[in-house]
Amino acid sequence: MKSYEYHKPKTIEEAISLMGSLEDAKFIAGGTDVMVLIKQKKISSKCMVSLRNIDGLAYIDTQNGLRIGSGTTHNTIDENGHIKRYYSALTDATSRLGSKQIRNVATIGGNICNAAPSADTACPLLALDAKAVIVGQNGSKTTSLDEFFLGPGKTILSKEELLKEFVMPLYGENTGSAYIKHTRRNAMDLPILGVATRITVSLPDENISRCKDMFCTIDSISNILERLKDEGVKCEDVMIAMGVVAPRPMRAKNAESVMKGKIVSSELFEEIGNIAAGEAQPRDSIRGEAWYRTEMIKVLVKRALIKSIDRVIRPDEAFYPERLW
Repeated sequence: MKSYEYHKPKTIEEAISLMGSLEDAKFIAGGTDVMVLIKQKKISSKCMVSLRNIDGLAYIDTQNGLRIGSGTTHNTIDENGHIKRYYSALTDATSRLGSKQIRNVATIGGNICNAAPSADTACPLLALDAKAVIVGQNGSKTTSLDEFFLGPGKTILSKEELLKEFVMPLYGENTGSAYIKHTRRNAMDLPILGVATRITVSLPDENISRCKDMFCTIDSISNILERLKDEGVKCEDVMIAMGVVAPRPMRAKNAESVMKGKIVSSELFEEIGNIAAGEAQPRDSIRGEAWYRTEMIKVLVKRALIKSIDRVIRPDEAFYPERLW
């Protein structure tokens, strides 16, 4: 392996200054992605600027929404009860990202800055309407995560900028989210595709107990949706994000616009799945062919949406029935 200089700044300002003064350098946090790329000779930078010792990048703040420092490890996120309750899609992702050893080291900022279409945390962050806070020599700026990605391995970050944190809105009791990672095996595998959804629903208070009862069964998704329709469950807001279906993680914006303001039904979910699949641009790869990804989008969008609704109706349930919907 090629040798390189390794710098360990103590502050964000020092890290940015170092990057500006070094001719050929790259930021490194947990290193679980960067070191692989170095060994594969896809990165040949002469200098590495470590972000690991910077305390101002590793934190979780749950006041008035959610703020997560880019240096926060996936395991730290996975063990946070507030995130698990109100930002469930993110926990769905971090709990199945690599091995326990990887999650103890890998950071959420590194996962996003790597800009891989298969990045597990990208879809949940998109669905949760996350904003990225970027700092550089000219100060800081905030951008939506949807604008952060430019393509495979490419982001809007310049050489002398770093990703400081992610900021997400405060969601109420009537909002739920979920992420489904479709893989060949359950452990330590990259997704064939991933789908994350966040939905805000309204339903009459007197119907909540009946809705809880229906989610405690192993009924089919079609029957559950028809019963939710009878109970008047309405979609007030929704976001749908998909990964490994385009050159960059993306939102299914057309599907979102069609679903907003509609009463939940089997016909609506079928339509939304088809629209989302039509917005994707999948390609053939060693993990899955384009036609298969397209068909699975139709299935997983529906599953993620119903799981998100389940988390609104049964927020205190520790376990959710595994259904082959």
